[in-house]
Amino acid sequence: MKRPLPVVRLRVPTDEDAVAWHRIFDDPDVMEFHGGRPAELSVYEELTARQRRHDAEHGFCLWTMVDESGQVIGFTGAQPWPGNWGPKGEIEIGWRLGRAHWGKGYVTAAARQTLERVRGAGVAEVVAMVNARNARSIAVTERLGMRLAEVFTIPSSEQRGHCYRLPLSEPSAAPTKSQPTSAHTSA
Repeated sequence: MKRPLPVVRLRVPTDEDAVAWHRIFDDPDVMEFHGGRPAELSVYEELTARQRRHDAEHGFCLWTMVDESGQVIGFTGAQPWPGNWGPKGEIEIGWRLGRAHWGKGYVTAAARQTLERVRGAGVAEVVAMVNARNARSIAVTERLGMRLAEVFTIPSSEQRGHCYRLPLSEPSAAPTKSQPTSAHTSA
């Protein structure tokens, strides 16, 4: 039986969100595919400031995810791929969710909103770069209707990765079925 997705709200990150992101991502499970260690608060302060600028300039960013009660639970959004390898210059969608919220559908719900927002900003196609061992994020890409386009080696870790693609030219590119989810980000 499929359950409905939870209500999740996306907002441009605030200064206070840097503190919330630092707190909820201070977990080795959350950071497993992002270097394995939590980042310093200054990293999130710079990241939230950069997201505010990016949203103002491009109409999309890594948005703060807020649950039904108003609690910050993670982020999702889109950015140009930052690496000098892989899909240079393409728009990557990604997500990261606090461990306490995994498996409840938040990432799928938020990622679907992300797809609509980036489509509205004129983005024609998105990619998601995912560690091949990250089954949770691979499941999200599949629920979004993304297709595996390339298998690669992650330069920093020599691990296998996947590049998923989704054209956004069709309004119905992302499936609308309610399905449970889990979390990660490739951002």
